[in-house]
Amino acid sequence: MSKAIFIALSGAVLKEKQMEIISQNLANSNSSAYKKMRVAFKDYLTSQESEQEGKIMSELASVTTDFSTGSFHQTGNPLDIALEGNGFFALEGNRFTRRGDFKRNSEGFLTTQSGIPVLGLRGVPIDIPQGKLEIGPGGEVIVNQSPVDTLKVVDFTNKDSLTRLGEDLFQTNDPGSSAKAVFKQGHLEGSNVEVVKEMTQIIMTLREFQAFQKIIQGLDDAQTKMIEVARI
Repeated sequence: MSKAIFIALSGAVLKEKQMEIISQNLANSNSSAYKKMRVAFKDYLTSQESEQEGKIMSELASVTTDFSTGSFHQTGNPLDIALEGNGFFALEGNRFTRRGDFKRNSEGFLTTQSGIPVLGLRGVPIDIPQGKLEIGPGGEVIVNQSPVDTLKVVDFTNKDSLTRLGEDLFQTNDPGSSAKAVFKQGHLEGSNVEVVKEMTQIIMTLREFQAFQKIIQGLDDAQTKMIEVARI
């Protein structure tokens, strides 16, 4: 395979990966507290001598997460909690999330929809007795006007330490630090995906992918003709 075809092929592969990421963002545009992902590329020369003699190639540098806050909407459900400000709800197993559509499991503990216990300031799962549940602006958990616990929320100086586990869950061994956020009971944070921008981006990426395909086809046709001429 010629170097030119290899460069075009590598570009097409990267654009395909970018389309996968954008498609995932669009698929989760209505998911609570979903944080959109971005693909970062880096360029380098195939030759060390000079840019004129070498060819510019790109490769995938990283897939990053945009942690900007999504919009809030009111649900009226007392177990729905949104964080206005920085930070993540602390969950069992060094896991963290911004998604606050919690539930009370059969044992009375506050958990995520997937069943992961939500932690209080003491670092243990929060036990929610039956009764009227109130969440104060500072995360105070109050049942029947009696304090039960306080929701633990932490933030991270280096969010690159967070490993993504699915759509809305992150994990790290970094203990983080206490976050100053306002708790909004009966509200949920939406995704930070801007659908129009993502649609525009996927159209541009698709066009770039198709351009690489045409280059590959053109180079392949030229190479075939050269081989045929050489045989004559």
